[in-house]
Amino acid sequence: MSNPLEPRPDERIKDLESRVAALEERVALLAQGYSRMRHQRRRFWLRPPLWTFEQYTPRPLAENQGHQTDDLPPHPASIAIVTPSFNQCRFLPKTIESVLSQGYPNLIYRVQDAASTDGSVDVLRSYGSRMQWASEPDHGQAQAINRGFAQCRGEIMVYLNSDDALLPGTLTYVASMFAKYPEVDLVYGHRVFIDRSDLEIGRAILPRHSSKALYWADFVPQETLFWRSRVWDEIGPFDENLHFALDWDFLLRAQHSGFKLLRLPRFLACFRVHDEQKTSKIYDKGYEEMQQLRHKYLGYVPSRIKLIQKMMPYLMCQFLYHWGYRFGLLRY
Repeated sequence: MSNPLEPRPDERIKDLESRVAALEERVALLAQGYSRMRHQRRRFWLRPPLWTFEQYTPRPLAENQGHQTDDLPPHPASIAIVTPSFNQCRFLPKTIESVLSQGYPNLIYRVQDAASTDGSVDVLRSYGSRMQWASEPDHGQAQAINRGFAQCRGEIMVYLNSDDALLPGTLTYVASMFAKYPEVDLVYGHRVFIDRSDLEIGRAILPRHSSKALYWADFVPQETLFWRSRVWDEIGPFDENLHFALDWDFLLRAQHSGFKLLRLPRFLACFRVHDEQKTSKIYDKGYEEMQQLRHKYLGYVPSRIKLIQKMMPYLMCQFLYHWGYRFGLLRY
């Protein structure tokens, strides 16, 4: 006598068929995912490494120890650094330490905080008289930087965001390069990408500066950019109406005014990649600002295809520099 609780043969067959169908669907999804992964890997090799942040699995930051033993120039120029900050308590100490640990003898450092409420002020107080700081409301990053430099001026100027960090020996090296090349007004270098945990996830190696390419896109790593005070005195401060493209606007005004830019053959600073950074939050607004600058300096708003065509020579050169470094053919 059959058990009435047992499923009938036809029910068992239907159940088996549904399970097989579900399994086939999962296999199909896995196959699609694998296909996408292979496609993305192929695309990764072709993406401009300059703007590809996560290039490999996180690893300890590799620093060139020899860079910490560079000699100071006979009369080291004063370097003024401003760090604009707002609710970056988690990363702020790392940024401050990367500046103060440089041991540069003629440093003027100021953190311009935008009335943070996350404990940043307590962090700033803990440094006592080792640096200048202020915490007050502002209307954005550009205004914070301008306020900072109004109280903090040096022969060489740079601003460092509160989630980025200088690499050891950077200030001594930059001062030496400005002393060696008195005709150069602005310098920048290669960058390292780091994650929330200070682990290295990529590097951007740049070819020599291209004044033509700069009019089409901003490729200069902001955290590595240093300039002489004479640039600031002539072209003025950062445009406080801009919230994304303020660095590019500053560079374009400097280049358009005849100031000379030089890419230095060295990694100078780390750019931190994390979810809260402004770059990822206001990309649409940033794209509008970039198009406004292109219209100002090019006379029209180019299409994406036109941008790619005009940037291709520089991007191809950067691609070669990047893989030349990765394969050990170039060393910095």
